[in-house]
Amino acid sequence: MIRCVRLWTGADDASHVQIGRLDMQPGRNDDLVSSSVTAASVTVEETATGGTLAWHTAPVRQLVVTLAGTLLFTTRDGESFRLSPGDVLLAEDTTGSGHQWRLEGDDPWRRMYVVLGQDAAVPFVAD
Repeated sequence: MIRCVRLWTGADDASHVQIGRLDMQPGRNDDLVSSSVTAASVTVEETATGGTLAWHTAPVRQLVVTLAGTLLFTTRDGESFRLSPGDVLLAEDTTGSGHQWRLEGDDPWRRMYVVLGQDAAVPFVAD
């Protein structure tokens, strides 16, 4: 199972959190495999220990794959969640009140941004 957290904008114009996973089915070599997801671009980024980012929305609909570091995310309504290495964030709150994050511990935040293609279907399953 690959943990996935969906961050989305509700009808109240606020960011909300939904915890779940990426849906995967048996595939080649007895591995579990997700459906294919159309991507527009992929980049990697690193934030030094102690990094934070104040209130903002996602710049585009994207997957953010945490490779190293642990973060605490918070919405303006007080919802919070942690991302750890191996977790995927489905960032869909491109409008509204947004979210903020801060890096915890001594590790930098290393992540991969996968900007989703137009109308890309992400195999997110809520818990």
